[in-house]
Amino acid sequence: MRVVCFLFDRLTPDAQVIEMTHTIARTYQPPKPGSVLSFQNAALGSVEMKQFLSNRRHDAHMNWFESASDWEQELDRCGASSWRVSSVNDRFEMSTSLSRFIVVPQKVFDTELKKSFAHFNEGRIPRWCWRHPRGSDLLRMASFQNNIYHEKDDVRNLELVLFGSQSSLCVVVELGEELPSPADVQQAHGRLRALCLGDISTSVAVPDDRWLSTLESSHWLDYTRACLKKASEVACLLYGGGHLTVALQEAEDRDMSCVVSSLVQVMCDPHCRTQHGFQGLVQKEWVMGGHRFYSRFNYHRDNDKEEAPIFLLFLDCVWQLWFQFRSRFQLTDDFLLALHDSVQLPVFSTFLSNCQRERCRRSQNQGQCYTPVNGWTDAALPDSSSDQSDPPFPPVWDWALQYSKESQDRFTQPVPETPPIQPLLNGNLNTNLDTHRMSDSAPGSVFLLSRGTFSCPSNLLPWRSSSSSSLYKKSHRRAPSSETIPGLERILKAWTLAEGPHSVGSTSVDPYQPLLPLLMGPCLGLWRECYLRGALHAQAFSHPVSSNSAHPVERLAHQVQQLRNQLDHMTSHLATPTITDSNLNQNANNGTFLFSAPRPHRAPPPPISATPPSRTSLVDKHSFLFGPSAAEHGYCPAPKTTKLPPSSGRSLAS
Repeated sequence: MRVVCFLFDRLTPDAQVIEMTHTIARTYQPPKPGSVLSFQNAALGSVEMKQFLSNRRHDAHMNWFESASDWEQELDRCGASSWRVSSVNDRFEMSTSLSRFIVVPQKVFDTELKKSFAHFNEGRIPRWCWRHPRGSDLLRMASFQNNIYHEKDDVRNLELVLFGSQSSLCVVVELGEELPSPADVQQAHGRLRALCLGDISTSVAVPDDRWLSTLESSHWLDYTRACLKKASEVACLLYGGGHLTVALQEAEDRDMSCVVSSLVQVMCDPHCRTQHGFQGLVQKEWVMGGHRFYSRFNYHRDNDKEEAPIFLLFLDCVWQLWFQFRSRFQLTDDFLLALHDSVQLPVFSTFLSNCQRERCRRSQNQGQCYTPVNGWTDAALPDSSSDQSDPPFPPVWDWALQYSKESQDRFTQPVPETPPIQPLLNGNLNTNLDTHRMSDSAPGSVFLLSRGTFSCPSNLLPWRSSSSSSLYKKSHRRAPSSETIPGLERILKAWTLAEGPHSVGSTSVDPYQPLLPLLMGPCLGLWRECYLRGALHAQAFSHPVSSNSAHPVERLAHQVQQLRNQLDHMTSHLATPTITDSNLNQNANNGTFLFSAPRPHRAPPPPISATPPSRTSLVDKHSFLFGPSAAEHGYCPAPKTTKLPPSSGRSLAS
């Protein structure tokens, strides 16, 4: 979301300018996949850099979810004692896109669990993601394979996996109908980028009178609103449903399920709103969850059809939550902006693979081959792309490789300490939700949440509607499903109609009460610090300047200060009122920037006592994006009067 301008001296020959421009263009967007590898080797391929990166250690304060002990640590943190860590997919034999370790109910053994993988797309069975302190569990799964014959033993295992260990009520949340497809997200992001950057070749931006309508037609905010709305519905069910199992279902379970499951945990779990908790959340739901980072970001430009910035849409949704509940977040928008920018660099192992299996092959320089007898076995890769001389790719969470200590300090802010979890043994019983306990032989009730309404279709679970499971079908038909729907609907209505629980200024006693954002049109704004910083007229006043010459705006401010001193001297003899700062700022049409202090190495003029901005981080917000901070050069942007663009920015900020 930035445009880089290069200024050539007027004496530079035109042929040389064209050659340099083409060289820069080829470097920026390589036409061949090998060019990216050349860039990676140039950045990380030196012997010194390899030795330096090999000695780097993982951050011990965050959970990397790379071992069974990491997953057990998460189970202990959430109090999910009825779940266990399974290594049934240790060699990626059951599913190549899932992680080595998955969390399943205690009652299900690995030998029985292996029979369940064939009933789901890509073998992505229902697996545990997070447990609410009130007793509800959040699961993720792919769509069912309807052409699979369901045996009686398989049906029992599928029921145990889907309902968890203690729940007799499950709500399947369908994500494919209401949320955008990857192609929709890619198209919306392209329109947003064209709107915020304007026409790069002619430096012509969208007219002010059509800027907001063009933003609306991009549908980027509509998709952000849809994701937040769906996550709010799931968060309400988890908070008010008691012992309830909520399963997020997507066709492939690798895109929008990552977005919704992560947003739900950010809304409900204060730990996920800290820096280390959020990093662990991305590791769990995105990296280990099998999101196709490599294909979605299309670093090698070899598959444009798969490109879609799903992860950037998620970061925008998190920023919307932060903007409305910033006092409940330990992480700041500077952290989100740094993570957004780090995605663009193809040097981090976090984003260079589509699943853990590919990540392990890259890190170990090994491949895997499959035989009917031995299954997946390690084998040396025949191609030279994974040579031993390839540089080791660091994780994106090693912020010291990119940012200084001062910049990293701006990633967090102090927040009140979260009280310990107080689990409710009987769940939340205030919603009058009658789950109708049934015997062990009868299945539990399953409901479908789609487009904000609940239903209990007979073909929701294929094994219950198949002819081979007539017993389950008959029992399911006798289950009082229709009597439970009003209770589920009351949970959503009680939260969506009440202004108190999810209002911005609300202070809740329960720290695990979900942060439900306001989703009306004016309540969702544009992430200006991210999207509008790349406009040409914005960079004119935000890029770093040389220490040998003053910035043009700084020189103008110095002249204004000299004129003001002369006016003060003249008016003191005439006994007239002195021009105040407020009058000066109101009358100066070009008073876009406020200057709190001059450059330290020059003769300082008297400082202008202007009102500082509300957020202190605005002074040095762009220091890690554009080099030295603006405060070091003696000027500071004032967002309230900056025209980026004049009409749209102020409306969205309000």
